[in-house]
Amino acid sequence: MEPTQAGQVVVIGSGLIGRSWAMVFAGGGFKVKLYDVVQQQITSALEYISKEMKELEKSGMLKGTLSAEKQLSLISGSVDLKAAVEGAIFIQECTPEKLELKKKIFGQLDLIVNNDVILSSSTSTLLPTKLFTGLKHVKQCIVAHPVNPPYYVPLVELVPHPETETSIVDNTYALMKKIGQSPVRLTKEIDGFVLNRLQYAVISEAWRLVGEGVVSPADLDLVMSDGLGMRYAFIGLLETMHLNAEGMTNYCERYREGMIRVLKTFGPVPEFSGEIEQKISRAMSENTPADPEHLNARRAWRDECLMDLAKLKKKMKSN
Repeated sequence: MEPTQAGQVVVIGSGLIGRSWAMVFAGGGFKVKLYDVVQQQITSALEYISKEMKELEKSGMLKGTLSAEKQLSLISGSVDLKAAVEGAIFIQECTPEKLELKKKIFGQLDLIVNNDVILSSSTSTLLPTKLFTGLKHVKQCIVAHPVNPPYYVPLVELVPHPETETSIVDNTYALMKKIGQSPVRLTKEIDGFVLNRLQYAVISEAWRLVGEGVVSPADLDLVMSDGLGMRYAFIGLLETMHLNAEGMTNYCERYREGMIRVLKTFGPVPEFSGEIEQKISRAMSENTPADPEHLNARRAWRDECLMDLAKLKKKMKSN
């Protein structure tokens, strides 16, 4: 069966993120080679992908225009790195979040890839300068940080190394759009990128509010899920400001002083440990005990909700 897109994509690492990326690329009609060091891990990943895709097809949430069977036929595994990257146009690295491990993989790739392939990392915390500096192919390197799970949450943060060529950023952006993801460009690297900087700012204040006994952990989460989260599922933070007054300038005129006053009362960065950690952990475990069975069941429920939300967003975009 011929893929609908020219060129092969390689996914390095067959964990949850790697599996999800493989599904996204196959959904976009690309031939995908899934590389890992152990054959058993690849076998397990392919079984998981097969089961997921068939279920997605049943629920009408399979990405792309190809059937599950055709998409599955585009994905194959390999334990030979050199053979896997042969003829690849794009390589997405998805190994565990350890700098030395990722540097080792990119060091190996550096010796065997050509001057055309894009070398991309899924890292959520490691800066491109830490990962790619010193590589012969540094101009071809970029971070494409997905949101977990990438199959249901389309955002991808594109973060270039200072030496990354503009064409690499442009081509990665175009590829992400082609496979149905929502890429955003960062003009330079910054610790935490954008998503985690915003997330950590919210987590930090949530931690302080619970720690100071202002609100219970359950109610704090309700403020997000039934308050801010409902807004932000469809429009961004800045557009929310724009719509909540007669435009952005009017919003700033109205709320500038109040925002500055409140922000000045924020406390120091929490330690995320000790009594408050235990208090929050106990509250979370009441709803979902922290064992694999309960956590996996809740994750499956979350993914189903994300699927329904994705369906709704798709419908809204096409209206």
